[in-house]
This record gives sequence, structure tokens and C-alpha cells, in this order.
Amino acid sequence: MRINRQIFVLLFLLLGCKNLFGQEFRKEIFIAFQVGKSKLDTTYSDNATRLEEAVSFLDSVKNDNTLELLEVVFQGSASPEGKISLNRRLAIERRAALEHYIREHIDLPDSIISHHEGVIAWEQLATLVENSDMPHKSEALNVLRNVPETTYNNRGALIDSRKKHLMELQYGRTWNYMLRNFFAQVRNAGIILVTLREVPREEPLIEPPVAPAPIDTVPVVNTDTIVPIVKSQKPFYMAVKSNMLYDALAVPNIGVEFAMGNGWSIGGNWMYGWWKNNGKHRYWRIYGGDIAVRKWFGKTANEKPLTGHHIGVYGQLFTYDFEFGGKGYMGGRPGGSLWDKTNYAAGVEYGYSMPIAKHFNIDFTAGVGYWGGKYYKYTPRDGHYAWISTEQKNYIGPTKVEISFVWLIGNGNINKEKGGKQ
Repeated sequence: MRINRQIFVLLFLLLGCKNLFGQEFRKEIFIAFQVGKSKLDTTYSDNATRLEEAVSFLDSVKNDNTLELLEVVFQGSASPEGKISLNRRLAIERRAALEHYIREHIDLPDSIISHHEGVIAWEQLATLVENSDMPHKSEALNVLRNVPETTYNNRGALIDSRKKHLMELQYGRTWNYMLRNFFAQVRNAGIILVTLREVPREEPLIEPPVAPAPIDTVPVVNTDTIVPIVKSQKPFYMAVKSNMLYDALAVPNIGVEFAMGNGWSIGGNWMYGWWKNNGKHRYWRIYGGDIAVRKWFGKTANEKPLTGHHIGVYGQLFTYDFEFGGKGYMGGRPGGSLWDKTNYAAGVEYGYSMPIAKHFNIDFTAGVGYWGGKYYKYTPRDGHYAWISTEQKNYIGPTKVEISFVWLIGNGNINKEKGGKQ
């Protein structure tokens, strides 16, 4: 197996191999991650020790003029439980977290850095099964080696998978055994695969040839666990949007939203329309904003943040002045500001953000809640405005409606289906 070959090479180096000029050596290192997490936790398992050893190993090779560092490959992976799309995203984020840590602690040239896309760690799982004495080992290995990871029909629908076959073996007992005994070992952030070779030494031109000195023992990270590491750009998901309903009512507005991970996002919106026609006593004035926290869910949301179904809570602050030649209504104290006895609202919302192009969505959202605050009735008379009454707003019902045009920004924030196929 590949891992066994790597261990053999490392032991060979540790024993002080000689006269191996020009040959290349490769080394794998792993780092542990918690279930469903992509954050690099140096306190988890023995990550702190392994990360320190990994940096020390790379630094010693880099500064040893008898060795040449050819390539450092970062690869993320995840255990087979969970959805395929979520596992692939976890693997990519773990790869990025690990590389970021390593390259913060040691300067490596971009020319030797490579990345492997995130994968489910089937090969590592098969190796663990093969080297174990688990019940029904041969049946499990047959599935791991011979059943395709996924099988689709001609319409693109998933009809079979390797995971399904494993979960059905012995009525789930085989899967549960691997879950208890093996999954923690393959639930790793990734692999640092290091390739290096010895630099040939020039022989003296005058003196008789001297046998090459032994290669210095290379500090090696223990490979029976998990190690390393990543830099590539960490995924970043942001949206800039405008509510087209407000646009239609001549109320300019803009909003931003940021994905925070694990299906959560936070966003805010601002509107400002201040139109008036004093000659006809017509006013169309409103400004204010809201903040919302959302939880995204469903198949589409699991594949990419800021897309699909979402629920959330929101709070609003705003003031207004509406009049069309007759009675007028002003929310907030006359002559005051947004913060001066403004109107306010809070509630819960539901919505769906639908991809329409590679970088664009349409978001449909509606919310219900409470609207409160003082407002003033007035009427124009002889070129002046006469205040009629002061009222208290106490309203429960729809307080938020959005049909927003959304521009997706950030590394990896791209729709891959419908209008966004790559």
C-alpha cells in the first residue's frame, strides 16, 4: 500500500541510507480534525506536537544544502459519513486551514506548492480495514475496492453509491464497526506530501576520490497519526444586494451579507429616499435600515453558502414622512433624526435565494413581526403644516418583503448549475 511504502522510505532514511544520489524521497504527514469541523485546533489530539514537528522537518530540509525540496502537496480529506457535498467542502476548508498554518510558520516558495482537491478518504479507510481483524473484512474490502463511489442514471439522478453498500452490510453492523474504530483516523485535514532528493556533491579535482559522507539523518514526523496543512485561499462568501421592490418605489437601497460558516450568515440593509414637491404638498421620504441573522438549509444551501432556503430574525429602525396633497404621516419626532424617537420593528423571516447566473441570485424574503413607535398626523394649511395628533403605532403582521437582486462576491462564491455552469 502507498502508506506502507512511505513508512519504509522514512525508516530507510532514519537508518542512514548512503550513496543514493539523485533519488527522490516522499513523506506523508497528517493532522486531526473534530467531527464536522474545518477549524485547525492545536489543542485537539496531539496536533500541537505534530504541527511543530512538521514545521521543524520542512525547515531542516529547506536549510540543508545536501537536500533539495522538490514539492510540497497539500490535500484535505474527510470521513465517509455525512453528505458528499458537505464532506468535499470540509476537505477543501481543512486543506486551506492547514496550509495557512504551515506557511505562517515557514516561508515556502509558491513554485513548489501543489494542491489536491478535497476527497473522501476511501483509500485510507480501505488500508485500515485491510490491516485489521474486523468481522466480515473481505466483504467490506470488496465494496471499498470494487463498488463505484457514486452511480448516476442517464438523467443525472443518484441511484447507487459505495456508502450505501457499506451501510447495508450485515444490517449496518459493518458500518457501525468502522465508525467506532476507523473513521476518527481518516477524519483528517489533510496530507502534506513532501518530495525531496539529495543534491550530488562535486568530487575534488586533485585529491583522490573520497567516499561520500553519510547523509545527515533527516528529522522526520511520526507518520502513524495525522499532520498537515494548507494555504490556498480560504473560501469567502459575500453578497451585495438591492431590494427591487424599493427600487420600484423610488427608494434607493443597498445591502450586504456575509457567510459565517456552518450555514449561518449576517447581513444589513440601508435605504434612503428623500423626495419632495413643496408646491403640491407631496412628500415621499423614508430612510433607515435593518440587520438580520439567517440560518441556511436544504440541499442547495449545503452545496454553497448564501443560496437556497433560509430562516432568520431581524430588527429594523426607520423614519418616514408621507404626504400627497392632503393629510400627512410622519414617523419619528418632527425635526429629529433616525435615532430620535424613531419607529422600529422586529420579527422572523423566511426566504429562498435562487441562482440565475454564475455570480447572481434572486432572493425572495418575507417577514412578520411587531412594528412600534410614535407617528404624527398633520395637514398643510396656508403654506404651513398643522399637527393634528400624535399616535402610537402597535402593529403585528407583515413588516418585511424583499425581492432582491444579489451579486455574489468572494473566493468560491460561484453558482455551478443552471445559469452558473462552469
